[in-house]
Amino acid sequence: MLRQRSRIAQGTMATVVALTAMTAFTQCKNMPGGAPGIPGAPGGGSCPSSADDIMKASWGLDAKIEGKVRAGLSAAASLQEIAAKVEGDVTVACTGLAKDLGASDADLAPKEQGPGKKAEAACGAAAKLIGDIKAKAKGTISVKAKEPRCAASMDAMAECAGSCDATVKPGSAEVKCEGGKLSGSCEADCKGTCSVQAGAKCEGTCSGECKGSCEAGFTGKCDGKCDGKCDGKTSKGASCAGSCEGKCTASASGSCSGTCKGECSASCDVDAKGKCSGTCTGEGSVKMKAPSCTGKVTPPQMSAECKANCDAKVSAKLECTPPSVDIVMAGSADVQAAAKLKGALQKNLPLLLKVTMGMKGSVESATAGVKASLDGLSSAVQGGAEAALKVGPCVAAAVQAQAEASASINVSFKASASASASASGGTG
Repeated sequence: MLRQRSRIAQGTMATVVALTAMTAFTQCKNMPGGAPGIPGAPGGGSCPSSADDIMKASWGLDAKIEGKVRAGLSAAASLQEIAAKVEGDVTVACTGLAKDLGASDADLAPKEQGPGKKAEAACGAAAKLIGDIKAKAKGTISVKAKEPRCAASMDAMAECAGSCDATVKPGSAEVKCEGGKLSGSCEADCKGTCSVQAGAKCEGTCSGECKGSCEAGFTGKCDGKCDGKCDGKTSKGASCAGSCEGKCTASASGSCSGTCKGECSASCDVDAKGKCSGTCTGEGSVKMKAPSCTGKVTPPQMSAECKANCDAKVSAKLECTPPSVDIVMAGSADVQAAAKLKGALQKNLPLLLKVTMGMKGSVESATAGVKASLDGLSSAVQGGAEAALKVGPCVAAAVQAQAEASASINVSFKASASASASASGGTG
């Protein structure tokens, strides 16, 4: 009888815990910043929302489980930041592309609400208009783009590792750059590539618009000598006061995939063999400041929850340079329509490719890590009545936030890839 009553009591307690968590979670979903009155949650009962606030919160639990809670909830908050950034960039790029091709605000309005739907609607409108104009212009279109350069902060990873895992000593976390290039500001000599920021004098490869002269891969306006095609006609170094494709010796204003001498609207990469006044990629004669990695930033050994948290935090602050894009159209029956399409793509495609080609791998890896971390955290919290009562609602809210952020990222990536793919190939 005693054992039977004990089992009934345990079952009743589990039901109470589940109902309390469910009720509080419903409140948490419907109130900004959490649900006032959730038992045991920090700040008078609310679920902290920002990644930084979460890492400072205290639930009065065992240190080990509380560390898991902080890391898991913080990872979910960072993933939401990533999702907003990805969807925002894709929406801006596709909206600009669609509007430059004649779309109205009504054309861009999503037909339903949900994660990634704004990006999906904008890219759908852009892809449709690209198809319509290609059919009208006929001919062929070739899109050549360089790989966008995305770099993650190694200092941010080290700082996160030291603040998240008690076994990692702050200020001494060893972070490695694997499968990519190391970059940073170098006050001494640089051996590799020196990247000068936008607007500075450039004598190297420009990843944006070049104003001056371009030695190869130029597309734009040229008031000097054009070697290639001037206004669609073959030109072998003759003066050109129009559109040039190839090489422009002076007064160039357009995209340049070769050496640009003049002003570059984006970063300018120069082969460095000495002093670098910009960002050095390669090897510096002294330790680089603010180092970043274009490959995988590998943190020191730490808990799975903290690794997922730090991967998400670093991915949320990923710095990407849009690629330079070279677009060549040939055999167009409608020159005006072809020029309109080319201009719209030249202007908006770099931002779209920055997301599709540059951010995808890092973001998808962080997304998978956050999901695995929250799955483990949910199991750990459900295994203890105290933890379920105190943090169950916040964990449940984080799991839902993770699912919505993942959906937004997935939809945005698909929309971006669809719009980008519609630009290439024949036009009729």
